[in-house]
Amino acid sequence: MAESPKPGPAGRMSRPSQVVFLGFVVAALCGTGLLMLPASVAGPGVVSFSDALFTSVSALCVTGLSVVETPVYWSGFGHAVILALIQVGGLGVMTFASIVGLAVMGRFRFRSRLQAIAESRSPELDSAPRVIAGVVRISLITEGAVALLLALRFWLGYGKGPGEAAWLGIFHAVSAFNNAGFALFSGNLEDFASDPWVCLPIAAAVIIGGLGFPVLVQLRRAWGRPLAWTINTRMVLWGTLILLPAGTLYIAVCEWSNPATLGALDWPSRILAAFFMSVQTRTAGFSSIDVADMDPLSWAGMDVLMFIGAAPAGTGGGIKITTFAVLVFMVAAELRGNAELTALGKALPAYATRQALAVVLLAGALVGVSTLVLMAISDYTLDRVLFETISAFGTVGLSTGVSADLPVPGELILVILMFVGRLGPLLLASALAFQERKLQYRLPEERPIIG
Repeated sequence: MAESPKPGPAGRMSRPSQVVFLGFVVAALCGTGLLMLPASVAGPGVVSFSDALFTSVSALCVTGLSVVETPVYWSGFGHAVILALIQVGGLGVMTFASIVGLAVMGRFRFRSRLQAIAESRSPELDSAPRVIAGVVRISLITEGAVALLLALRFWLGYGKGPGEAAWLGIFHAVSAFNNAGFALFSGNLEDFASDPWVCLPIAAAVIIGGLGFPVLVQLRRAWGRPLAWTINTRMVLWGTLILLPAGTLYIAVCEWSNPATLGALDWPSRILAAFFMSVQTRTAGFSSIDVADMDPLSWAGMDVLMFIGAAPAGTGGGIKITTFAVLVFMVAAELRGNAELTALGKALPAYATRQALAVVLLAGALVGVSTLVLMAISDYTLDRVLFETISAFGTVGLSTGVSADLPVPGELILVILMFVGRLGPLLLASALAFQERKLQYRLPEERPIIG
């Protein structure tokens, strides 16, 4: 007879998961209500519920997709509401993800205290208030530094007034660190494609936010001791160091001679723009070139990068670098005929592979079904619709122009994708971690034919 799961840890986690889910729903509805106020709109007229809901969810889930032109449609008050939703969404998810990670380690510590201490490398992380304070501190320091650099550039380089330059710096720094991708310029950041003083600080904020809080804390405390890094930190760093240059090279090769994108720039600006767009596929959503004019081959490669996304417990989305890395190591182990799954000098437990497969299969099914439905209710081709659905699920925000032209049912599908993409992998991973069961019997083993 199967042993039922113990109510302790699972029960403790079910309520926080419900609170986070309901908290995001309430915040999205509050944001929708604020955006429907006349003060939120720059011009005359009334905002539709669907447009306000889409924008609110996109900001709260730090996605960046939009069905209206953000710089001109919304007023200053509307922009402030969007900024507040971005900050709440980014900090909220980071905080919950970090606490879930600590709770998992706490449960393991009851099983083996020495193993947990060796894995966490930091007994001080046991305090939830300290975790939250650390998340807020890292966020504000990064956002403040990037905001200062951007404000100085907009003031001294583009003739903006001090107040306007400061607001532009703050808005884009918060949007960048939280991987949101909302911009206050028509055409997003296309006017700054050749300006490293704008593109590089924003790219740095995106990368830092996408690394995840546990990685940032460990790098701060053990920067010069890589042997002390956890497997999570090493996977995230190696994955980032591989995917960013690979994405840059791929986009540069595909778009180098495209006159509508990189082909219109000089070669240093082409490299800068290719790097910037590669960074944005980590679920940020800013664009320094027009995505709609890119080659479909570029979209295909960006689909893969957006689906992988950023690191766990960070501001980015996607299935996460570590999930993808576990599957890569699993395939490598099978090809070599190894019975044990190893990665970067460590043995990985079998349940890590099962969880990674579950996340990828469920995410792929969700994206696939949504793509088919959107194709059925619109006239767009598969490559454009697939790009849009992956961008929504990965909370990226890059768009080929599909979102703004979808009917209301299509907008609602993207809203669901953004919401599930933001909370789904996190809540699913925590549920799998805390609902592990042990059987008191073993069934006869039989192997099916594979392949």
